[in-house]
Amino acid sequence: MVIIGITGTLGAGKGTIVEYLVNQKGYRHYSVRAFLIQEIERRGLPVNRDSMTSVANELRARYSPSYVTDCLYEEALRNGYSCVIESIRTPGEIASLRQKDKFYLFAVDADPLLRYQRISLRKSETDAVSYDTFRANEAREMNSDDPNKQNLSECIRQADFVFLNNGSLDDLHRQVENTLQSIEKQ
Repeated sequence: MVIIGITGTLGAGKGTIVEYLVNQKGYRHYSVRAFLIQEIERRGLPVNRDSMTSVANELRARYSPSYVTDCLYEEALRNGYSCVIESIRTPGEIASLRQKDKFYLFAVDADPLLRYQRISLRKSETDAVSYDTFRANEAREMNSDDPNKQNLSECIRQADFVFLNNGSLDDLHRQVENTLQSIEKQ
């Protein structure tokens, strides 16, 4: 069972990599976002980036920095298939997953304006924001000394493989495929 964690900047292509792994390689998908949305809805809160951030931070502070990804990993383990856990946001999540066999962390980034255009097109419940809000949201999630809060820059730094997604979909798929081939050789 291979476990791939996905981290990266907002709108960089995390979901696109997940789709490729699921549809082309048969991986099972476990989503931090879906886990948090379920918890947000259970609490009767609005589904937006602020709720997602505050609920995630609260769960991490209450249980552990890796609480959400640990829950998703346990579910994946019960199913026994290679899986992708999307959206790793804290070094504590990485530290916990690194203790598992065959874990690899993928990170993806792209030009900020291109990423904003992408989120504007996908129109999810957390994406209806101005460019300034988009940049402020990302800045808030990029660095933190608190192990329970997002620290995307450190997560990207710890990645085993980093993809730059400024090109075409085929370019990104090719990068992922080449990486998977190198993993299989290990």
